[in-house]
Amino acid sequence: MSVEQDLINRSTNSCELCGSQESLSVFEVSPSDASAEQSILVCSTCKGQIESGELDETHFNCLNDSMWSEVPAVKVMAYRLLNALGRQDLLDMLYLEDEEKSWAEAGMSSGGDDVVVKDANGVVLKAGDSVVILKDLDVKGAGFTAKRGTTVRNITIPADVEGHIEGRVNGAKIYLKTEFLKKA
Repeated sequence: MSVEQDLINRSTNSCELCGSQESLSVFEVSPSDASAEQSILVCSTCKGQIESGELDETHFNCLNDSMWSEVPAVKVMAYRLLNALGRQDLLDMLYLEDEEKSWAEAGMSSGGDDVVVKDANGVVLKAGDSVVILKDLDVKGAGFTAKRGTTVRNITIPADVEGHIEGRVNGAKIYLKTEFLKKA
């Protein structure tokens, strides 16, 4: 039996990430030996976003369900996507065996030159830290003000925007200048 047929049987002919049954194809979860155990069946929407790196967080809300899969390749892909989306809340719930976690981290791009981000006091910030906002900040386009004293938990450090962190304030994912933050 072919890898694709094995995946169709395993997934009951639906995307193993979002459940769609449209335009399905095999996606090898690297590093891979092109076997069914190290591949997943995905729809064209999931595959396109994974390959481009431009992830739509709304589409990938499906990971809330697929991260609980019994299939190691699906869990590894969910881990990588949740990491890329900065969803530390879900990553904290996701359980991976040691070999699955090694596989997941082996296939993630390390970025090479890690960005060092410091708060207003010069303290180095890392992904997953919590910060406190030091002054009221108007959030452009969102129609609210991020109030002084608000704690932002599970921040992420964007590689493409220097001097900023990314976090959730009032349920909205926003960028904040580090000069207005201190580590909590």
